[in-house]
Amino acid sequence: MVQRGNYIEKLKKLRDTELIKVVTGVRRCGKSTVLQLFSEYLLETGLAPEQIISINFEDIRFEELLDYRKLHAYVSERLVDGKMTYVFLDEIQNVPDFQRAVDSLFIKKNVDVYVTGSNARLLSGELATLLSGRYIEIPLLPLSFSEYYEMKGGDKREAFTGYFRNGGFPYAAAIADEEIRNEYLRGVYNTVLLKDIVGRKHIANVELLERVIRFLFDNIGNLVSAKKIADSLTSSGIKTSPITVDSYIEALMDAYILYRAGRYDVKGKQHLQSLEKYYLVDAGLRRMLLGDSNRDIGYILENVVYLELLRRGSEVSVGKVDEQEVDFIAQAGGEKTYYQVAASVLDAATLEREIAPLEKIKDNYPKCILTLDDILRDVNGIRQMNIIDFLLERGATEAHRG
Repeated sequence: MVQRGNYIEKLKKLRDTELIKVVTGVRRCGKSTVLQLFSEYLLETGLAPEQIISINFEDIRFEELLDYRKLHAYVSERLVDGKMTYVFLDEIQNVPDFQRAVDSLFIKKNVDVYVTGSNARLLSGELATLLSGRYIEIPLLPLSFSEYYEMKGGDKREAFTGYFRNGGFPYAAAIADEEIRNEYLRGVYNTVLLKDIVGRKHIANVELLERVIRFLFDNIGNLVSAKKIADSLTSSGIKTSPITVDSYIEALMDAYILYRAGRYDVKGKQHLQSLEKYYLVDAGLRRMLLGDSNRDIGYILENVVYLELLRRGSEVSVGKVDEQEVDFIAQAGGEKTYYQVAASVLDAATLEREIAPLEKIKDNYPKCILTLDDILRDVNGIRQMNIIDFLLERGATEAHRG
């Protein structure tokens, strides 16, 4: 079991604070495991087992507790007098009006509440309304390459090839057989599709939704808009509208399958409203759905870097410099770094193309080109770094998340 140390350290810092800890992320990314690991840590500190109440709302044993009143009563009856009780509520979005029970438990003395959920709309919307200022969200993603490598070991390049192809869903990463792994990922995809999107959004045209998903999966790293997607589908005989497409995109983002990177005009110092890029929560899902395509190596590398920057606590935008583009502007703690991502820049023309927009930026923030090349050279103060080494930087994630 990968220890997910960055997330456990975050929970340790938040222990016993007067905040509800909300761990969010796509299904099967490891939220339950993080709660389990944190529970084990609490027991190691000398906590008595009865001081931990753990409920998974996808476990049929707790089916009766899907009524928020029964949930509240169940937990209240088991609180330990005079001692802190830690309450873990896993996949809380399955409980209608869950926020009523959570709020009531939160205001009790000596109760520390932790919840997980797989739907952004439920957690950020309803919790934010009822518990404004009283909760903190801890976004959880599938395994980083550093965590994946911790599990796999061996040659780092071989490990990265596996990560690049198969993604970082924790259980999928542990499956050696490719056919079984693909079936597992298909199960994850279908569960998210049916439970978190079709079911919650009451979508009738599942075929259209899947066509939108395929378009987005096939266009990661490309500038797109709801209108562009609608026009493309309509021209292929699948009639739809930008409004419908936009609602499907929002549903995919709510289910943590899709992430949006808006554009920022570096010279104009403003966020742009037209066209965005979208990235997937995990490359393995894309390969399961679309298969292999060598032409997509650069875009998948972009996807890997984008997610890593999110893990490190950055706000990530796509940069526009005149008519040229910077892949990512990562901002954290008042600082920013500009990144270009490419499979290789050994070709002089490719190197020039990647460097050109960075050289137009006249501020003094760091600029970096990430590639798979072993031959690295800094040019005019622009650093070049191997992507694998970047992903394995020791302490980088901890420093950014702390």
